[in-house]
Amino acid sequence: MCSIMGIAGKDITPEQFKECILETTSRGPDALKIVETDKGILGFQRLSIMGLTDAGMQPFYLNGKYVVCNGELYGFRPIKDELLSKGYSFESDSDCEIILPMYEQYGVDLFAKLDAEYALIIYIEETGELIAARDPIGIRPLYYGYTKAGSICFASEPKALVKICDKIMPFPPGHYYKDGQFVCYRDISKHTEVIKDDVETACKNIHDKLVAGIKKRLDSDAPVGFLLSGGLDSSLVCAVAQKFSDKPIKTFAIGMEKDAIDLKYAKQVADFIGSDHTEVYMSKEDVLRELPNVIKLLGTYDITTIRASMGMYMVCKYIHENTDVRVLLTGEISDEIFGYKYTDFAPSKEEFQKEAEKRVHELHMYDVLRADRCISVNSLEARVPFGDLDFVQYVMNLDPQIKLNNYGKGKYLLRHAFEEDGCLPYDILMREKAAFSDAVGHSMVDDLKERAEEIYSDEEFAKRIKKYTYATPFTKESLMYREFFESFYPGQAEMIVDFWMPNKEWEGCNVNDPSARVLSNYGASGQ
Repeated sequence: MCSIMGIAGKDITPEQFKECILETTSRGPDALKIVETDKGILGFQRLSIMGLTDAGMQPFYLNGKYVVCNGELYGFRPIKDELLSKGYSFESDSDCEIILPMYEQYGVDLFAKLDAEYALIIYIEETGELIAARDPIGIRPLYYGYTKAGSICFASEPKALVKICDKIMPFPPGHYYKDGQFVCYRDISKHTEVIKDDVETACKNIHDKLVAGIKKRLDSDAPVGFLLSGGLDSSLVCAVAQKFSDKPIKTFAIGMEKDAIDLKYAKQVADFIGSDHTEVYMSKEDVLRELPNVIKLLGTYDITTIRASMGMYMVCKYIHENTDVRVLLTGEISDEIFGYKYTDFAPSKEEFQKEAEKRVHELHMYDVLRADRCISVNSLEARVPFGDLDFVQYVMNLDPQIKLNNYGKGKYLLRHAFEEDGCLPYDILMREKAAFSDAVGHSMVDDLKERAEEIYSDEEFAKRIKKYTYATPFTKESLMYREFFESFYPGQAEMIVDFWMPNKEWEGCNVNDPSARVLSNYGASGQ
């Protein structure tokens, strides 16, 4: 990960700008560079992943234009060769150095051409104009706000903007900003066509496209590791990656000390694929101690996101403090496109597709945000194979009829896609999903709820929730999270659209807790 920031205008001093961007130093601890011009300021904090020499330091400059980019541009080498043939030269091996030549060649059309996880800011020196863009899923973070004088500011995290902007909002994924307008260049959540492939054809394509997405994300000049929960998604990423490695990959799993479901299954997967596996444990005391810090780094009050972040943050903290790993591959985004436990209750294929579109559209506020913050705050970089654009677009375009759970097994298409591959044992491939916040240990969620009960009486809860008319807390646990959030981001609740919850309009989903554990079809998932 890296940290980027830019402001069009001179509403703040260079000293104030530096103070703001230093709030996100953990994203880019290796180096800091700030460029000040007559009409604006641009800043970059580097975590060296590709092109590790000083020549790879940003901002890059070309013909009166600067760029800062937090991203990984997959398949950049053929593009670089094409640009070389057109007379451009390059000083580094950084993938991001191709952006300005591409902008000169294609203008804003370049954004739709990138196969990438990225957020970037281009600064035009002559006019002082800022152009910004973000990848179609929002895997890399970007936020914006306006100073009191009306100048727009962009930054990787909201905490860099809190002191200078009254209202901070997430930059919409799949958009670019130019001439004062946000323009959608790709909405990956929508059907671009309806693919009528049969189940076997669909599964073959799912297999091949996911394998390609994993393979391209193994390209790194820095050491790579893997988060392994023992569930289907992370297990597939690890198993496929191991096939491409000539030595054991490094896998990491975390759980509570007494009732961690995932540690058991993660070890089974690690033993089967032969990875260099590490187990990390956390306690009730760890969880309660780190809770405020996790809410600050996340910039959210969402219940699901916070619960699931506790384990992820602590395993990443361990990796940062005890290993040389700098890049982590994770299993996020599979659920949004293939379905959760609650989407088994979808009343029709149209409702299933509508729900998937909503979840993909909002990913940047929930699971993707969690992965980014928990990993980047520990000076690591996240890569998300299930977020591969070709893969996501294909699955989203499949006729939703074959994505419904007509098979007696959730996410059947993904499971069946790898049955013949042999990369995982059949019982792991077909094991029912356990929610990550539950699987690290049911007791963790119970500990958090218990702490909230200690803080608020029923009368205090009823009184305090009245302060919040937007996304009003509905349990004591959610109030506890909201009050921590407000202490760090006062008045910024609209950064998150709402609480992540099952679709309450569906029969069987009108629940008051986001965990799949409360659903009638959870079954043996948590065992």
